[in-house]
Parts: sequence; C-alpha cells; structure tokens
Amino acid sequence: MENRELRAALADAEIRLLRVFQAVVRQQGFAAAQVELGLSPATISNHIASLEARLGVRLCNRGRRGFSLTPEGGRIHEASLSLFRSVENFASVVGSVRGELTGSVHFATVDAMHTNADLALGKALGSFARAAPGVSLHVDVASPHDLRQRLLDGRYQLILTPLPDAHPSIVSIHLFDEEQTLLCGRGHPLFAVSKRKLAARLQEPQRYAARSYATERGGAASAGFEISAVTSHMESLALLILSGTYIGHLPTHYARSWEIAGAMRSLLPRTTSYVDSFHLAHARGEQNRAAGLLRRCVLDICRTPGGQDRISDGGSHASNMPPI
Repeated sequence: MENRELRAALADAEIRLLRVFQAVVRQQGFAAAQVELGLSPATISNHIASLEARLGVRLCNRGRRGFSLTPEGGRIHEASLSLFRSVENFASVVGSVRGELTGSVHFATVDAMHTNADLALGKALGSFARAAPGVSLHVDVASPHDLRQRLLDGRYQLILTPLPDAHPSIVSIHLFDEEQTLLCGRGHPLFAVSKRKLAARLQEPQRYAARSYATERGGAASAGFEISAVTSHMESLALLILSGTYIGHLPTHYARSWEIAGAMRSLLPRTTSYVDSFHLAHARGEQNRAAGLLRRCVLDICRTPGGQDRISDGGSHASNMPPI
C-alpha cells in the first residue's frame, strides 16, 4: 500500500486492530491476550493477519517457538505507542479547553505496596479519583526495569520506583524510604539458631535470593552472600524465603504478617537491614494534566518530610509540574 493510501485508510478499523496488536505485545502472545481482549486466540490471529495485510509487513512470529516481534513489528509497535499517547494527550487538551479533566492516566508501581500503612498510597489514589471523576485511571504493577522502560516509551505517565538512576528524559523525585529486613523461612537451618550464635552462622555460606535490579547496582543487600536465586517481584521473593532454602530481604512491613505467624524469622535486623529509597518519576515535559494532578496527590499525601528537596536531575519540582 502506498503511503498516501495508508494515510487515507488509517481510520477506525486500523486503530482497533492496532489496539489488538498492542495487547498481544503486552501479553506476549495470542492466548495470553484473550482475557484482556475478550476474544478467542483464533479471532486475535485473524485481526493480526488483517493488520499485517493492511500495513504490508509481517509484525510477529507465532508458532511452536513462541511469540516474538519482527524488526518491522517492533517499529510499528513503538509508533503505535506514540500514536495512542498522542490521542490521550489530545483528549486531555480538549478537556482542558472545556475546563474539564478528562482522558486517561497510567500509573504503575512495584508490588508489596499495600502493606505499607505509612505510605497511604490508596488514600492518594482516592483523592485523585474524587478530584478528577472524568479521568480513567489505569494502575499497574511491574518490575523496576519495566517501570522505567514503559515510562520512557509512553505507556506510563507516572511511576513509583526504587530505582533512583537519573535519565535525561526522566524527572525523579524522592518520595519515601523503606526498611528492608533479612529473613529466613521456617525449616531453614538458621530459623532455630540462637541470637548469640546467629552472627557467626551468617558468616558461613548462605543461599541468598536477590532482586534482579539490586544485583546490578550492588550495595549492602547481597554483600557477603552467595546469590542463588534472582527475581524482580516481592511475592516470588517471599515464596523463595518461605521455601526454607534461601535467605533474602523483604520490606519490613510486607514480612510482618509472616513473622507474626511464625513462618519467617528476621535475622539480626539491627546489623543486616538496609533502606531502599523510592522515587516518583515522570517524563520530562509531560503535559497530561491528569497525570500532573495525580502527581500532586501522591506528593501531598505520601511524601516524607524532606523528600521535596531530593530531585535526581537537580531541577526544581515546581518547574516540572504542568498547571492544573
């Protein structure tokens, strides 16, 4: 199809097919996308084939070897992300012209936030929902690396992440600090060791379950321990500790219920605990007014004293806030 013909034909049908394509990429396969789309794998396959015919390129490989994007499919996917973000921003601008907050905003964070009673993230989301009833709020949970990548490619407008690394395209604001406690599960050789002997036993080789992002940046978390398992989510890390085979760090608030139940034991928390800093991040120049309001709600309700003074790129907080 000639470019001129494609521009003329890029209408509702193509937009719908591109949304199906986006869902397939998100879920990494036709079968995995059927719940999100409410369509059968055969119907999804027909939609992707129709989109490929309209665009004149093969978008993905599918079969016994699994799902993967072709180089052309990767470029189309990136372009479609920009397209849909532009559509969402357009809806936001239209709402602004009419004096309304409309459109949608995509917010994401890591898991194990719900047990942090001091954070009050749910209260911040509720405050936003009451202030912007016409906005569709999408909330997701992902690994720290996925959070940053999806912020950069426009899938998220706002993220809450333990990765402080500055990026030229990201403004990152310190929000709070979270204590991480070293634990073992019932059945682990250290579970019944007396406190008096525990320090010496911890000097012996221990199988440590680490977080994928922590292993890359180093630090106190895995110092002196043999990394025997790696994961990017707290729930899977908790399962590894509960297995009785590994020791590992979990947020203190997240592990508390297992400690009370006698399923986990903290290991010399005064000397083995450490603190993770969490940051609220958005793309530089983000103009989505709903995202700006959500950012204000989270900062006003969840930020610890002094957090407003720690911005990773050295810029000022106010200068990066779109007007509400």
